[in-house]
Amino acid sequence: MNIDRLVFAIAGCFIVLSVVLSQVHHVYWLFFTAFVGFNMLQAAFTGFCPLAKILKLIGLKPGNAFN
Repeated sequence: MNIDRLVFAIAGCFIVLSVVLSQVHHVYWLFFTAFVGFNMLQAAFTGFCPLAKILKLIGLKPGNAFN
């Protein structure tokens, strides 16, 4: 699995987890959902993704989006 797919998979898991936590624990978990969404939006325009940089340092193969 390349970095691009892994970034989307992790972001999707974070979003689902934070929505579930907002329902069972506290509504403030939706701020984490907004943070992940904002980070994905800025990465779409700038090409900079902190998670992609970390995964690249670990040694995973980059895809087309985050070179």
